[in-house]
Amino acid sequence: MIMQAQEKRSYTAEEYLEFEVNSEERHAYIDGEITLMAGGLPNHNKIALNLSSSLNVGLKRQPFEVYMTDQRLWIPEKRIYTYPDVMLMAQPIQYQEGRRDTLINPLLIVEVLSQSTRSYDKDEKFTAYRTIPSFREYLLVDQDRMHVEHYIKTADREWMFREYEAETKPIEIASVPCQIELADLYDKVDFSSSEDAQTQE
Repeated sequence: MIMQAQEKRSYTAEEYLEFEVNSEERHAYIDGEITLMAGGLPNHNKIALNLSSSLNVGLKRQPFEVYMTDQRLWIPEKRIYTYPDVMLMAQPIQYQEGRRDTLINPLLIVEVLSQSTRSYDKDEKFTAYRTIPSFREYLLVDQDRMHVEHYIKTADREWMFREYEAETKPIEIASVPCQIELADLYDKVDFSSSEDAQTQE
């Protein structure tokens, strides 16, 4: 999601949570700093919805749960609260101690890339996610073209990389029995609208 800086000062995690639960907007928290998260473009929302729907259908009646966009995640080692575009959790769902609105045990995380967040999602955010013990897979989905980067944990500090560009090759989710066709992931996505948005920027 596109982020916009707020007033610079250091906040405690408790101050952030008190502020966030009463806010009409969503904010990330990164080790004392609160940052506004603005809404995504239509392509971003379509891709997140398509992916969430595919996971929901593919894992129907199985011990997994899918969350998107508005579900808060706590990364204790990095002192980060964030809202991934899509998360897959294995049951039982684990919450941050003392809360029922913040999760801590994602198995799969998906971020839909934009021009403004591409580097952050690939580098700093991925580094933070890797500190989560349950985290096993990371999908980076381009909203401007049909392209997906897929990282799969194979051992401690070891990750395998896959890349998808052709509609004929489905995304193979390694942690759960599920495949996602690129044609389904990008259903109704208008790449020309992304080009128009970049031109306006």
